[in-house]
Amino acid sequence: LQEEVDPSLQALESRQEEILKRLYELKSAVDGLSKMIQTPDADFDVTNIIQTDEFSPLTTNGADLDLMLGKDYGALKDIVINANPSLPPLSLLVLHSLLCERYRILSAVHTHSSVKSVPEKLLKCFGEQAKKQPRHEYQLGFTLIWKDVPKPQMKFSIQTMCPIEGEGNIARFLFSLFGQKYNAVTSTLIDSWVDTAIFQLKEGSSKEKGAVLRSMNAALGKTSWLVGNELTVADIVAWCALQQTGSANAAPANVQKWMKSCENLAPFSSVMKLLQ
Repeated sequence: LQEEVDPSLQALESRQEEILKRLYELKSAVDGLSKMIQTPDADFDVTNIIQTDEFSPLTTNGADLDLMLGKDYGALKDIVINANPSLPPLSLLVLHSLLCERYRILSAVHTHSSVKSVPEKLLKCFGEQAKKQPRHEYQLGFTLIWKDVPKPQMKFSIQTMCPIEGEGNIARFLFSLFGQKYNAVTSTLIDSWVDTAIFQLKEGSSKEKGAVLRSMNAALGKTSWLVGNELTVADIVAWCALQQTGSANAAPANVQKWMKSCENLAPFSSVMKLLQ
């Protein structure tokens, strides 16, 4: 007589067979994926897609701020940024200069009580403002407060908007005020370079920094700027990260050439004075 099989044992065997089957399926999928990645034809070169993207020069007429930020019954919209003077968010200073070329900006720098002292050059990082006009004649308020905070924070006058944290995220928001339109591929690459600059170039290990410099050198061998043929927020954040990490002098040839292109633009000059 055949011994009666324990139902629980039978269920366990069935479960093992199902797991083995799934493992084989997973192995096949991974093998197929690795072959695809190793195949040169699978390398996706987005250069052509980026070059066909529509770029408009940043110095053209201002975009409609009311359209981008929402109409606020004619009141001045205010951007307020808290930043630690021990690690100034240089990219935000470059973007402030760019915005001043496009819009009428009411700029101000203050020091919070949490900070004992701030170097004179940081107190004057926005330069000397021209003769102040009545508040309602400005399009945008831009206030920088030197404060003891772990990372830059930005608050905006739209009450429903949550505060934005982190230099990269604030830089993205400020650059969006130029009204530039990018396709999905270009936007993703720009975001990727911004994150890479902040988390690997600025905050990463020496090995990570070296890898980023090699990637930048390769990208800048194909295009004038990190993404396409026009300056984007990726260039601004990456250039500033290089300055703060002291990696600029060790940068390879294409990166050195790109850095000079950045430095030839007026908005970078205010930051270069801070670094002297």
